[in-house]
Amino acid sequence: MGLFDEIKKKLSHEFIDIVEWLDSSDDTIVHRFERYQNEIKNGAKLIVREGQTAVFVNEGQLADVFEPGTYTLNTKNLPILATLKGWKYGFNSPFKAEVYFVNTRLFTDEKWGTKNPVMLSDERFGLTEIRAFGTYSFRISDPGKFVVDVVGTDGNFTNYEVNEHLKSLIVTRFTDTVGEANLPIELYAANTSELSETCQEVMQPEFGRVGIELERFYIENVSMPEELKKEIFEYSRLDKLDMTKLSQFKAAKAMEAAAKNEGGTAGAGMGMGMGFVLAQQMGNMMSQPTAQQAFPPGQTAAVPPPMPTQTLYHYALNGQQMGPVGFDKLKELFASRVINRDSLVWKQGLANWTALKDIEELKAFLGGNTPPPLPTE
Repeated sequence: MGLFDEIKKKLSHEFIDIVEWLDSSDDTIVHRFERYQNEIKNGAKLIVREGQTAVFVNEGQLADVFEPGTYTLNTKNLPILATLKGWKYGFNSPFKAEVYFVNTRLFTDEKWGTKNPVMLSDERFGLTEIRAFGTYSFRISDPGKFVVDVVGTDGNFTNYEVNEHLKSLIVTRFTDTVGEANLPIELYAANTSELSETCQEVMQPEFGRVGIELERFYIENVSMPEELKKEIFEYSRLDKLDMTKLSQFKAAKAMEAAAKNEGGTAGAGMGMGMGFVLAQQMGNMMSQPTAQQAFPPGQTAAVPPPMPTQTLYHYALNGQQMGPVGFDKLKELFASRVINRDSLVWKQGLANWTALKDIEELKAFLGGNTPPPLPTE
């Protein structure tokens, strides 16, 4: 051992140590307190600041954990370490132990994303691919478990190192969650809040196993290939259209395009002719309101009664058949005394010619045909 080492060791025995960590970085999660040969003097002062936890490890085994405060290190304050060391009646300075300061503040706005597309199966579009990214927040909830299970012997464990571990876990659980959600592909982007909450519930037990608490988890965007976006857009439009009208409209557009084709007069003429016929059919169809447009659900169009048919009469005049004439014309002939009550009349439905006075609907003529008798004095 060199002279310098001897002097340093002697000084460490003569002065009470102060064990503390002043964090000058924004990304350090765990810092190992470095002492000469990991020796800490009996009665040393341990200072744990707010947002920190001090973890004592003996030969890879978790010992005592200290919350924020100031402590004097002795067998009273180190009960687990004293048991591990076999200190029954106190101990002599110095003692060896590894001290890890754990940053317990909330780490926010951490980024995550799917490096590779996530494969999903959709009933309408088959196998599809989506990508997603977002942010999350976490804190160390069990410093002892975290140091033993994650940090190990790393003397300066940073935010970057833990994020690499957490991102793999997040992507795996995200893939499982969206696969089990079994939503139509277009609804993933519209339900990011619900998916975020579900993913956080699924991931929290996984984080808790290594002493981490997942405070917040956000899915900011779910994207898909442009071709799939176009298919979904077209599908949503077609789902709200009258397919018959749409087919006829597209056929008319195709005929119109054929008519404009410069590939021959005969073909152009035929295309124009078919286009005109189809356009006329479409015009007739669209000019008639559909039952759905004109009437409320459950009601149908009222059918008007048939037009009344006029009864035609034939009449005999001077031994000749005249007519046919309508009811009003026959009444006019009766009023002008061309015919009288005994004139023979025939209409459809009568077996023989019949006197006017014997036809039921013509009896109305008789009321004004014969004047009443003259008054007597």
